[in-house]
Amino acid sequence: MPPIATFYFDLASPIAYLAAERVTTVLPAAVDWQPVLARDLPGAEDFQAFRCREEELAFREQIERAAARQGLQPVVWPEAFPFDSELAVRVALYARGLGKVAAFALAAFRQAFAAGRSLADEDYVLVAAAACEMHPRAVLAGAHQRSLAERLGAATAEAARAGVTDVPAVAFGGAVHVGADALERTAAAA
Repeated sequence: MPPIATFYFDLASPIAYLAAERVTTVLPAAVDWQPVLARDLPGAEDFQAFRCREEELAFREQIERAAARQGLQPVVWPEAFPFDSELAVRVALYARGLGKVAAFALAAFRQAFAAGRSLADEDYVLVAAAACEMHPRAVLAGAHQRSLAERLGAATAEAARAGVTDVPAVAFGGAVHVGADALERTAAAA
């Protein structure tokens, strides 16, 4: 069986978005996409801690340049950024159970950072789910199950115990790499 890398992400992170768009082409292994709530990880960026507006604009410009280098659509920032991603991340975990986590995550990331739509808005989460042929009522019913919320909490806690301090992160071969260059450091170590 080929080795498997675990890719940890939160749909509110534009850095994780950039990584998600290239994870399968950079990593030298099969990829298991694991949604987590970054806000519950130790040391996670919350995108509200900018010291000034200039620092925030510099960050946004850095993300926009990176997206352009990757050949992605221009970044369109949601009006409400940062946004609460809990519903979207729950749906990602639900999609994981259906074998559609990568497709849903990419569709949701694109809603957020290519279309500028906040994933705190249920409608945009459902648009991403529909793109993956997931029925809206089933998605909402699944996302609001207490057991799914508990599984998400457990997955986030397990990620933290494994050494994931922020997203994106990749666990592979006993090592965990965190941050914008996590994919490249994982590939180099492999």
